[in-house]
Amino acid sequence: MDQSLVAEVQAWIADDPDPITTSQLQQWLDTDNEVELRTSFNGFLQFGTAGLRGPNRPGPSGMNRAVVGRTAAGIVAYMRERNLTSVVIGRDARYGSEDYTFETAEIMSGAGMKVFVLPRPLPTPVLAFATNELGCDVGIMVTASHNPPQDNGYKVYLGGTVDGIEYRGSQIVSPTDVSIARKIDAITSLKKQPRAKVWTVLGEEIIEKYIECTASLATTPGTLKIVYTAMHGVGTETLQRVFQKAGYPSPILVAAQAAPDPDFPTVAFPNPEEPGAIDLALETAKTFDADLVIANDPDADRCAAAVKDPVTGWRMLRGDELGAILGESIARKSSDGIFANSIVSSSILKKIAGHYNLEFKETLTGFKWLAKVKGLTFGYEEALGYAVDAKTVNDKDGISAAITVAQIATDLATDGKTLLDLLDEIWARHGFHATEQISIRLSDLSKVDVILGRLRNNPPQNIAGRVVTSIDDLATPTDGLPPTDGLRIWLDGGVRIIIRPSGTEAKMKCYIEVIEKDSKTAQVVLDQLRPPLKELLS
Repeated sequence: MDQSLVAEVQAWIADDPDPITTSQLQQWLDTDNEVELRTSFNGFLQFGTAGLRGPNRPGPSGMNRAVVGRTAAGIVAYMRERNLTSVVIGRDARYGSEDYTFETAEIMSGAGMKVFVLPRPLPTPVLAFATNELGCDVGIMVTASHNPPQDNGYKVYLGGTVDGIEYRGSQIVSPTDVSIARKIDAITSLKKQPRAKVWTVLGEEIIEKYIECTASLATTPGTLKIVYTAMHGVGTETLQRVFQKAGYPSPILVAAQAAPDPDFPTVAFPNPEEPGAIDLALETAKTFDADLVIANDPDADRCAAAVKDPVTGWRMLRGDELGAILGESIARKSSDGIFANSIVSSSILKKIAGHYNLEFKETLTGFKWLAKVKGLTFGYEEALGYAVDAKTVNDKDGISAAITVAQIATDLATDGKTLLDLLDEIWARHGFHATEQISIRLSDLSKVDVILGRLRNNPPQNIAGRVVTSIDDLATPTDGLPPTDGLRIWLDGGVRIIIRPSGTEAKMKCYIEVIEKDSKTAQVVLDQLRPPLKELLS
C-alpha cells in the first residue's frame, strides 16, 4: 500500500476522538484494504452553502465525529473574527446525529461560546425558529434531510446581519461558506481544541412557542380526514401538536412511517418527490376514505400533498402545483407583500403576484436565497419547500405549510370545492403551466463539468423539433442574480428548460416548463421533450 496514504491514515487515527471510527480505520490498515481507505481519504468532506452532507464513514471524506469536530472548530474561528458568541444546535434522528450534536457542543463550549441544545430530535424549522427566538448568532442543524439512510449532514444558520448580509435565522450563502471552509481547512488538529461541557439543554418552552405561532396560521378548523406521513422522520409529534393547538382533528397517521427510524425501511429514498415514497400514505388514504394526504420529508422542512383526482385517482401534487395553490390563497388575503420563487420553479407565481398587484422577486435555487428576500410574504421552490410565515421561520417549513394546506382545503370544502378546483381557476386565468423535473444520478461528480461543458461548447440548435431561440448561461448572468452553474434554454413556443447540478446530491437535474391552453396539450409537448432531454443529460 502507498506509504503516504498509510501515514495520512495513521495521523488521522491519532487525532480522531471516536474509538469506533479509529478501530475501523485500523482494521482497514491491518488488512491492507486500500479501496476503503482511499474512499475515506479522498479529500476533506466539502463544506458549502448546504453545509456538510455525506455518508457516515471514518476519515476526512465522510461524516464522523472527527470531521464534525473540525468543522465546529472552523466555525468557532469564523465566529471569533466577527464577535459572534452564541449558538443553538438541533438534530434529527439519523445515525450519528446525537454524537455530532454533542461533539459540536463540546467544541463550542470549550471555545467559550454560549451554547444551547434542543432537547431531542426535532424538525429543522424548530431550529431555524429557535435561532431567532433565542437571539443566537449561529444555528446548527445536524441532518441530511431527505438523503439516503447512510448519509448525515450539517446545516449552518446565522442569526443577525453578518458580513453585510441580513440572515435573520437563515442558512448561509456565498461567500460565507467559503470563509467558513477556509477556517475549517486551517484546523490541523482536533485534539488541540479545548473542550467543555457547559451548555443549556432547552426545555419545552421554545417548542411550545413554535407550535403556538404555527398553529395560529389556521383560523377555522374543519372536519376533513387528513392522512399524514413523517416518512420515518421527526415530524409526527410536532405536526400533531400544531394540529391539536389549531383545533383540528388529529391526522390519520401512516403507522409504518410515523416514528423516527434512521433505516427508513419502507422507502427506497426518504423523499416525497421520489416515485413510490408516498405509496403507503395513498393506501392509507384509500382505506380511510380520506380527503387529503400530507407528507413531510424526514427533517420536516418540506411538505407534499396528495389529492383524489376525479380522473386519475389519488395523486401527489407537483411542487409547483402546491406552490400555485398556496400563492393564490395567500395573495387573496394580502393587500400588499412580496412573493418570490427560485429560478427553476414555475413562472405561475409571478403571474399570480401580478394579478393581485403584489411585488415579485426571483432568486437562485435553494431556500437560503429565498430567505434573503426582505419582507417575504410567501416564497417557494419546486422541490417542495414553502415559506408561508417567514416572520416566524425564515426558512422553508413543512409544518407551517402543512397546516396552511389543511386550512385551504377546509375553506374550499365549505364551498363544495377542492384544491384541484382552485388549481383549475388559476389555469383558466393564466393558462395551464406544466412542469416536470428529470433527474439523472451520477456515479462521479466530475461528470457534471463534462455534461455542462459539452452543452456550452456545442449547444443544441433544436430539441424535439422546436428551435432553440436563446440560451442563458447562469454562470455569467445578465439578470442581476449571482452566478450559478447551469443553463437556461428557451425553445420556440415559450418552452423553458433549465439544466443544473443538484446542490446536495450527485445528480444532474433538468427542469421543464410548458404553458398551453390545457393539460392534454401540455402533456403532448412534455412527452416529446422528455427523450431528447434525457439524452442531453447522459
